[in-house]
Amino acid sequence: STLSVDQPTIEVQSPPSAQSISSIVRKKLQGYVGFANLPNQVHRKSVKKGFQFTCMVVGIKSPIVQLLGESGLGKSTLINTLFNTQLYPGKYNDEAPVESPKTVEIKSITADLDENGVKLRLNVVDTPGFGDFVNNEASWKPILDNIEARCDMYLEQENRVNRLKIVDNRIHACIYFIAPTGHALKQVDIEFMRRLHTRVNLIPVIAKSDTMTEEEVLAFKERILSDINFHNIQIYQAPQYEYDDAETIAENREIVSKIPFAIVGSDKEVETEGGRKVRGRAYPWGVVEVDNEDQCDFVKLRQMLIRTHMEELKEHTNNVLYENYRTEKLTAMGIQQDPTVFKEVNPMQKMEEERLQHEHKLQKMEGEMRMVFQAKVQEKETKLKQSEEELYARHREMKEALEKQRLDLEERKKRMESGRPMTPEKAKKKGFSFNK
Repeated sequence: STLSVDQPTIEVQSPPSAQSISSIVRKKLQGYVGFANLPNQVHRKSVKKGFQFTCMVVGIKSPIVQLLGESGLGKSTLINTLFNTQLYPGKYNDEAPVESPKTVEIKSITADLDENGVKLRLNVVDTPGFGDFVNNEASWKPILDNIEARCDMYLEQENRVNRLKIVDNRIHACIYFIAPTGHALKQVDIEFMRRLHTRVNLIPVIAKSDTMTEEEVLAFKERILSDINFHNIQIYQAPQYEYDDAETIAENREIVSKIPFAIVGSDKEVETEGGRKVRGRAYPWGVVEVDNEDQCDFVKLRQMLIRTHMEELKEHTNNVLYENYRTEKLTAMGIQQDPTVFKEVNPMQKMEEERLQHEHKLQKMEGEMRMVFQAKVQEKETKLKQSEEELYARHREMKEALEKQRLDLEERKKRMESGRPMTPEKAKKKGFSFNK
């Protein structure tokens, strides 16, 4: 086999500075090291530990469906069809009719499933009685209370001293069944999704879509999406990642284009005209195949819910929905936290902030030095001015003394000249002649 060794990135920790940009170097491995097996280690650990998934199914019975002789929207049948097992017992027509509950009940079924050595503990939460009352104004409240109670239970386990065995019973996905009326969403549908879209991953589905034509299904989907966008309801969207290949991106886009999923559920095999046995429903006009993507969206729903995005559903529940609820809960309890604690730091942003702080510090130091310099210059100028005045005063005194000495000398000179005869030199200068 051919071994391909990628070039890793080695990050050398250094104080944030302008030189930290060049501290990341790339090294080429000279041989096989072994950390390429990390995904295999995670896989082995995950298979050993097993997986857990909790799904809630909610829906309102439709008068149209009841007129067709059906007891509900097919929530139990869909779960059985999704996981290809009898989680819910079969219903027979000769059984006594079950009395409708007077309040919304929360029923949970837990099953341990095994597929090719991978274990999955599946919890299915059903909500019989939702929307069956004359006044459905607050029929969503018991469901919301149950979802929040599960989050409170998880929060309480996180606050324990010993957190080795934390049981995750939070709702990871809520499949909301919309009756195939062909009209817009009912007010109770809108109110339910508007109340719960910040607490759980909502996945809307059109139940028993085989009661509608293909054109009616497309028109009904447009009306549902229009109502969802108008009321700013957030439904779960398959995430996209930068490293996804073109095939995965196209697959995710196709899944998103099918929302809300028009589904048909059936855990029984029927025979087609060609003699094939398929899971579906037999009608006088033909057979509706559950696993045929041209006839319903069951395959896309199963693909998103189980085969490709189960871990993403759990991750979004934990990292977004639960964290938002946890923050609201702790804030309501009066617990405050410094926003800088556990803050994700961008190295480049931190370097820029430190650079600005350093520049501000330099500007402050420059201003202080300028003030000190100006004070010293002013002091020096004052001393120079004082020295100049002293020198000017001494110059004036010396000049006056010299002038006084000159006058005295001239006076003495005059007295001396007036008291003695002229010398020949002086007489010659004055024009006198002493020729004989």
